[in-house]
Amino acid sequence: MKKAYVRPLDLRQGCVDLSHGGGGRSMVQLISDVFGRAFDNEWLRQGDDGTVLPALAPGEQLVMATDAHVVSPLFFPGGDIGCLAVHGTVNDVAVMGARPLYLAASFILEEGFPLADLVRIVESMARAAREAGVPVVTGDTKVVEKGHGDGVFITTTGVGALPAGRRLSGTLARPGDAILVSGTLGDHGMAIMAQRENLGFESCIRSDTAALHGLVEAALAAAPGMRVLRDPTRGGLAATLNEIAQQSRVGMVLDEAALPVDPQVAAACEFLGLDPLNIANEGKLIAICPAAEAEALLAALRAHPLGAQAARIGEVIDDPHAFVQMKTVFGGRRMVDWLAGEQLPRIC
Repeated sequence: MKKAYVRPLDLRQGCVDLSHGGGGRSMVQLISDVFGRAFDNEWLRQGDDGTVLPALAPGEQLVMATDAHVVSPLFFPGGDIGCLAVHGTVNDVAVMGARPLYLAASFILEEGFPLADLVRIVESMARAAREAGVPVVTGDTKVVEKGHGDGVFITTTGVGALPAGRRLSGTLARPGDAILVSGTLGDHGMAIMAQRENLGFESCIRSDTAALHGLVEAALAAAPGMRVLRDPTRGGLAATLNEIAQQSRVGMVLDEAALPVDPQVAAACEFLGLDPLNIANEGKLIAICPAAEAEALLAALRAHPLGAQAARIGEVIDDPHAFVQMKTVFGGRRMVDWLAGEQLPRIC
């Protein structure tokens, strides 16, 4: 099969644009052509949310993940940049199948940023770390001149312990596997957009930001044959499933009628001309497991407070093109593709 043409990056005269941080094809290309090429090594090449490192001790391996947080606004219904920075990295470690242990945090502060807001953010971050049981053990702070930042940016790095013999990866999806999601889609991205644009909805859309390691452990206990776990953040469900499909060289078929979307989020997306499948989540899991384990996994997810609205949404199929498709409620099919650009900048 002839590969589709992708315009190469202009590494001499080109510039970074918002699509390079949007979770879609442009971001994957930037990561591959710039960061992947420069930093290439066997651990980075794994291509997952974190990386499995050499053994810490007999029976355990080290997992490490890092994430930068540039959300705007800094405070939003359901959370803020502080708790988001903790949850995002805890989740990246957890979906590797590891037990999150410690966090490091670095802050870039803009001159003139109110100390009261900084205290509010740091206290939220500390509360989230205590609730997750994952302490922030080291960090760094830098201040840039006024006009050279946007209040505060936070980068967090997490390490965790992975039990021997446990392996989850985007390369492991197989035809016949079931695809599940732990709850409603698009809540975080639409909470940010509603706050940013002062959209007045009858009821407040709240971010779903949460630490998911407890839900992950319940899922792994119910489905010991689990292949893949991911948290569908930037680019949403669509980008995450396309990434997994490409990694495993399989296709996927989703059932539109099974997709859980809050009515308020669906209405907001329709009003703004957005697709909930492309909107970021910060407290949801995608799980891919053998079909025989799907019902037990679904029951375990629904039994957990963070998975009460879990649903089985599709299946993995044999497809050399690695396409993600959706059976629509009208009986047809449509492609579920990567984002072509940036719909919602600065959402995480």
